[in-house]
Amino acid sequence: MEDQKWNTHLSNSAQVGGIETSILDNGAGKGTRIAWINTGTGLRYKIVLDRAMDIADAFYNQHSLAWLSHLGVMGPQPFSNQGTDWLKNFGGGLFVTCGLDHIGGPESDEYGTRGLHGPISNIPAEIESIIQPDLSAGKLDMSIVGRMRQSQPLGQQFELKRTISGALGKAVIRIQDEVVNLGNTPAPHMLLYHFNFGWPLVDEGTEIIWKGKWKSRETGVKNKIFKEGNDFRKCPKPLADHSGGGEEAAFIDVDADSSGQCVCGLYNANLGIAVTLKFPKKQLPWLTNWQHWGKGEYVTGLEPGTNTPIGQASARNKKELLFLAPGERRTYDLEIEVLKNEEKIQDFLKNNNY
Repeated sequence: MEDQKWNTHLSNSAQVGGIETSILDNGAGKGTRIAWINTGTGLRYKIVLDRAMDIADAFYNQHSLAWLSHLGVMGPQPFSNQGTDWLKNFGGGLFVTCGLDHIGGPESDEYGTRGLHGPISNIPAEIESIIQPDLSAGKLDMSIVGRMRQSQPLGQQFELKRTISGALGKAVIRIQDEVVNLGNTPAPHMLLYHFNFGWPLVDEGTEIIWKGKWKSRETGVKNKIFKEGNDFRKCPKPLADHSGGGEEAAFIDVDADSSGQCVCGLYNANLGIAVTLKFPKKQLPWLTNWQHWGKGEYVTGLEPGTNTPIGQASARNKKELLFLAPGERRTYDLEIEVLKNEEKIQDFLKNNNY
């Protein structure tokens, strides 16, 4: 932070920002643990501790960045991993974790039955540590660490250790995940970060920024958006075709820069802000761009993943399914940043757009 008057003007670091935990006491989310993170820059966001430490609300100054469904924050439903039950408590939010062994629609084969997007987002965290900033000691960093176990006796034994961190004075969210197979047999592994951006960041004319070879998930007459000649990188008005269950998606073999980092995001010229999402290509080689422009349900998703959300069965058949050996660990690093500086925004657009 440039202004260091806290040495003489400040009694409590919370006056600038930090981490505040609480429990919701009303509605469908009653009893759910949350943590509000305030970076002191205008960027503040809500971690749902009882939902795999996913992030729900997120704001930059007065502007919401995330899309929230009509449901909002709901408590975890550990046994919702059947069919499309996942949607019944999908509150949206800045991001929702999908996996850890299946991403995609419900399916059943000789290896088992799997519901939409897996169970991990319905598993509460065991909080391991909360580190607050301490301006009196000149420490700006803050973090919260938790562990979630997606496991059952006589079956798969996954543990996800999640660290969400940042620093006062920086409009940045860092997510570091470590997935380990605690079981004694190899386990299939798929992971997807379902980032959901909404109004007013996402509005008519907002640019969707990504680079890479792509193909539409939809085919034939169902493919109305992701086709050559259509400007699917600019958000449209609400579409009548997207009322109810209307949606489309593109699967992107996302480009990486010289350091191996993939960068995507959104730019709203009217608000004068951009949001960038960064992740290593080696860890998360695929990106899905989901677009659902329903009236009153207006959202686009940028979703880095180990695979596209085609499901475990299809990934297995294509020989693209990852397996973790007993004791094996994989680490995933993502960073979200809000850009307000025009020079940085133009640099982002120049380097990551067509």
